[in-house]
Amino acid sequence: MEMNQNITDDVVKCATDRAADPGIFPACKAGKSEYTASERSSRGGVDFPVSVVLPAGGTGERTGLRTPKQFCTFLGRPLISYTIHAFERVSWIQRIMVVVAKENTELMTDIIQRYQHTKVQTVPGGSTRHRSICNGVLALGEDGEDKRPEVVIIHDAVRPFVEEDFLYKIVMTAKEQGAVGAIRPLVSTVIATTSEGYLDHTLERAKYRASEMPQGFTYDIIYQAYKRCSESDLEFGTECLHLALQYCGTNAKLIEGPPTLWKVTYKRDLAAAEFIIKETLSQSACVITGPSLHAVTLAGALWKAFGTFGMELDVVPDLLGNNSNFLLKENNFIQLSVNSSLSEVEAILWALESSRVLLNSVVVIWVHLRGLDGLAISGTMTEPAPLIMELASAAKPRNVLLFGIQLHQPNDLEQWERSALRVAEITSALIRERNPALVGQLLQA
Repeated sequence: MEMNQNITDDVVKCATDRAADPGIFPACKAGKSEYTASERSSRGGVDFPVSVVLPAGGTGERTGLRTPKQFCTFLGRPLISYTIHAFERVSWIQRIMVVVAKENTELMTDIIQRYQHTKVQTVPGGSTRHRSICNGVLALGEDGEDKRPEVVIIHDAVRPFVEEDFLYKIVMTAKEQGAVGAIRPLVSTVIATTSEGYLDHTLERAKYRASEMPQGFTYDIIYQAYKRCSESDLEFGTECLHLALQYCGTNAKLIEGPPTLWKVTYKRDLAAAEFIIKETLSQSACVITGPSLHAVTLAGALWKAFGTFGMELDVVPDLLGNNSNFLLKENNFIQLSVNSSLSEVEAILWALESSRVLLNSVVVIWVHLRGLDGLAISGTMTEPAPLIMELASAAKPRNVLLFGIQLHQPNDLEQWERSALRVAEITSALIRERNPALVGQLLQA
């Protein structure tokens, strides 16, 4: 379904709420859920096998791009990788069957290896959507009945913002009802036209809903639906829920989903998806002060100034011991330093590389308090600009974006606060934009 302005506003609003898992996707509530987080915990989660079929064989004609939209890259990562990760991070999902056109098999294999997707298998797609989904469903059963999933989720490769809470609801309802589908309210009025192109009649919008993804089925129902359906269905059909009803007599339960289920369809949708991910990655930062009292003072002023920009700061003296947890969960680091050698930044880069796989871009900003170092005052220090450019060039291929800011020593408290606000403005912009073209720049605050 095309993303219009109303959906964009809802999605952007969701993106501005702090995500429970920063650096992945925004968390949005889809209204009152039958299964809350506490209920999931008390029920022990999902205790039966669940697999996913992701049809990804489309050509992306409506985007007007040469590259199929599922393989379009933003923030250094293809769209389909974001969608796969949304499922891989759900512990109770066992397998993800990606159905891809034969000519894109090698590209998909490269994506799986490069972004270390561990639950993914690929299967060749068909000439139509139904044929591709059918291939994915059949492939899930090729290893024998004892290996088949009990529930299958069918989702689009170009809907990257699905959340675990909603997947849980889909899976549990599919187990109970046999089939379930996500729906959303219609935004535009639907009209019928005559063969001559004139208005025939309008539909009462309140009675209709848009069919979305994900959809869930018990394996036996979706398997039988595809085995029994006609060639015409396979060639021209698009709705899996209809096959379950027509060929298995299973009337699907319909559940209203969150606005984040929208589908990347047009070129502008790619820009919206990039914006949402940037917003999610940019909600917080970790400030490292070291032992310098001046750095600690600036960190306090930054903590106050960043509140103006809607970002949360954690201030730590180092990234050792209990503080090393920030290396695993944070996507933005601000190193405050009175030392122009950049050794502290090198330590952060090494620690990041050693501690995690950087699927999303990580921003590291070096803030140098110039004038606090005796070498800086005497004029004998090494100019940091070439050093930071060299470090940034080496870090960029590893998905780390390194920037620098120089701040001259303020003389009084009022000037500290003005300087902190200026640093906060610059760092906030660098973190939110995540522009790889600016890496290695040494800005003046």
